[in-house]
Amino acid sequence: MPEAPPVSDDSGAPAPAREPVPPSGVRDPRTAPTDVLYEFSAGSPGEAPYGQPGKPLAKSPFMVGLTAGLGLLTAWALAQALVTSLSVIILVVVAMFLAVGLNPAVEALQRRRLARRWSISIVFGAVILFFVLFGLAIVPPVSQQAASFVGAVPGYVQELLANPTLKELDTDYQILTRIGDYITSGGLAQVVAGGLVGAGAVVFNAFFSGVTLLVLTLYFLGSLPSIKDYLFQLVPSSRRERSRALGDEILGGIGGYVAGNLLISVIAGVVTWVFLAAIGVEYALALALVVAVTDLIPLVGATIGAAVVTAVALLQSGTLGIACGIFFLVYQQFENYLIYPRVMKHSVDVTPAVTVIAALFGGALMGIVGALLAIPVAAAIALLIREVVIPRQARQ
Repeated sequence: MPEAPPVSDDSGAPAPAREPVPPSGVRDPRTAPTDVLYEFSAGSPGEAPYGQPGKPLAKSPFMVGLTAGLGLLTAWALAQALVTSLSVIILVVVAMFLAVGLNPAVEALQRRRLARRWSISIVFGAVILFFVLFGLAIVPPVSQQAASFVGAVPGYVQELLANPTLKELDTDYQILTRIGDYITSGGLAQVVAGGLVGAGAVVFNAFFSGVTLLVLTLYFLGSLPSIKDYLFQLVPSSRRERSRALGDEILGGIGGYVAGNLLISVIAGVVTWVFLAAIGVEYALALALVVAVTDLIPLVGATIGAAVVTAVALLQSGTLGIACGIFFLVYQQFENYLIYPRVMKHSVDVTPAVTVIAALFGGALMGIVGALLAIPVAAAIALLIREVVIPRQARQ
């Protein structure tokens, strides 16, 4: 029977052809659910010699278990990779932290119409010069003290041998005989050789890590603007401006914290050097540099530096040791209550209790590196809570 021509509407345009309607009781493949589409692709029983296909394997218990097992294995492999590369991750984080901390000095030079390349060169050259001067000030006195100690060892041994108590113990337990047997048997040589190899490995690893840290810091410092722009592009455009403002505030706080911490350490080193030189302590410059470096560590750094200097002064004279102990007790109070608040008030807006808690948690998680990073991270979290979380809660 011929098909009826399409009916035109009032405008004269032909009406669209009607879609064919499937017979009653037959599913339309275009509207059927995905789990029954296999019925239309199978054809009649004569066209499927191997029978009708079953449901997709993706929903079988075997595939679910296999997928879950592969997911667990992948998570375990990622965790192992994270643990193995933890030292590299720490180097990258510290390098980025140092780059952000040195960036304000670079931008200050840029405001004096210097190109960023030359500004980075000047700042980075100053950092390298500091490390060179630190090495030149520390290595000679340490080497001299070590040589003096090695030269004095025979005298210490003779004094011990002349001691009546030691003679009596040697008569009862043959201590000197056992020590001599241990030395002649080669055991001491093996221990010394192993110690030298281990010390050499530690020195090499420290040198390699230091060079890697400097190189990463240089790269991050040079590409910091492009890294910031790329990360802010990942934020939705409706929130990009506010996110950029908050990010710049956080990075500025980190830079201010690093600069302020360096300034406090320089003040501590200079004051210590003047005091030690005035009372006549040997190696005053090297000890002052030790105080300046350890003062960078929050909470315990100043105490460690003071203990080292006081111990060295005690070896020279009891009076000098007592004078150094009194000096550091007075100076640390002066630094904690006068210098530190004035320097840091424009950098990190964190209460003292939060500062102590953050430094303790950071030190427990990542050691000295964690303690250094904890305070600016706490300041960033406090800023986000103050500017994002609290206003959102106030609108609800």
